[in-house]
Amino acid sequence: MSLILSIETATYICSVALSEGDRIIAIRETNEKNAHSRLLTVFIDEILNEAGIKATQLDAIAVSEGPGSYTGLRIGVSAAKGICYAIGKPLIAISTLKALALAMQYESTDGDLLIPAIDARRMEIYTAVYDTQLNELAAPGPVIVDELFFRNLPGHKRIIMAGDGVAKCVPIAEVTDHIVLTGEVHPSAKSIARLAWLKFQEKDFADTAYFEPFYMKEFLAGKPSVKGLQ
Repeated sequence: MSLILSIETATYICSVALSEGDRIIAIRETNEKNAHSRLLTVFIDEILNEAGIKATQLDAIAVSEGPGSYTGLRIGVSAAKGICYAIGKPLIAISTLKALALAMQYESTDGDLLIPAIDARRMEIYTAVYDTQLNELAAPGPVIVDELFFRNLPGHKRIIMAGDGVAKCVPIAEVTDHIVLTGEVHPSAKSIARLAWLKFQEKDFADTAYFEPFYMKEFLAGKPSVKGLQ
């Protein structure tokens, strides 16, 4: 079996998992705010020590590619690429949205739609639409959560939504009985690991040198608010 280290830092969750094939060996994760830069390497060291293996024994590194937080994605991807370079092993890029949808499968039944919701600031969320078999029915993109968005969805029994963007869906969900918002599901390296194992078997690897996070939106730095700074 192959050993894969999976990293999830696209949202407020910082999560690292070590898997052998489709089995999780060790995992560390926290929802502590702004902890990614401080805890990511700590978590990696802890789970490798717990499993009694060295980084050189890993067969691949998987990382949540986005969309999500600019800072979180940069931290996770930088760490993943650094390990790949150090040990000479391949990089596997996993869609944050698809991984979140995978975690949502447990809340669903046939005929439901799975709509992961990641906060995109303002009134938008990053999302895509999946059926319960994780077939993509609508491509990833930033959307404004309004009646028109839900009206244009494919036929379904229920709409299952999860992620840190679901708060923006509350007003519509409160007046629509077939929209289910769940706070029990969050991005996790466990889901990254499951999808990474499938890609590893297919040798579906990213180009480590040129890979960049899938930000989905161009990063716009704010202007300094201190007088005299332009």
